[in-house]
Amino acid sequence: MSLTVAVKEGTRAEHEAAERSPFLVALLGGGVDASGYAAYLRRLRPVYAALESVGRSMREDRWVAAVHDPALDRLAAIDADLAHWAPGAPVAVDSPAAAAYVSRIEATTDSGARYVAHHHTRYLGDLTGGRVVRRAVQRHLGATGPGLAFFAFELSEKPKAYKDWYHSRIDRLPTSPRDVETVVHEARVAFELTRGLLDELADGPTEDPTPH
Repeated sequence: MSLTVAVKEGTRAEHEAAERSPFLVALLGGGVDASGYAAYLRRLRPVYAALESVGRSMREDRWVAAVHDPALDRLAAIDADLAHWAPGAPVAVDSPAAAAYVSRIEATTDSGARYVAHHHTRYLGDLTGGRVVRRAVQRHLGATGPGLAFFAFELSEKPKAYKDWYHSRIDRLPTSPRDVETVVHEARVAFELTRGLLDELADGPTEDPTPH
């Protein structure tokens, strides 16, 4: 079994649980307004900031080198979307769930394999499920261009071809059974952290930015 197949099979339950999050269901069904969507982006922002910062610092690691691609970076896109959905509002947010997610990503500096689990979970998810979220934002929030930067990847290939290339890069890495176990375990953690972030949005106020 290839590493990417092991991750897919090993995280199926966590993936499905995240997809059933009440907030995500509401977002896809038109039950989230612009302020709620901005609250979602505010929580994603520090997560992607950590992914990008840690990835740059570890890009010489063989695991990270296999997947590191600045074209995937989402931080600037999130900032552009926040400027559209919540102009003039602070981007910082008081979010224990986002803080826990960031802390876990920052702790992967000792393991390229653990970092790749987070990279794969977020960015490949964006390239796949992100299209569904984009259509929901377009349909229910009336976005026609501005406000959709998060979903606009400047890739050298179409998403399907890019994902195949990405998976082949990971699957060609020399791995031990312990490496596979490490990546699958950390990918499960990444999905659980995502679910925690989504649950926080469903349980708490949608608009809780902190001052700059």
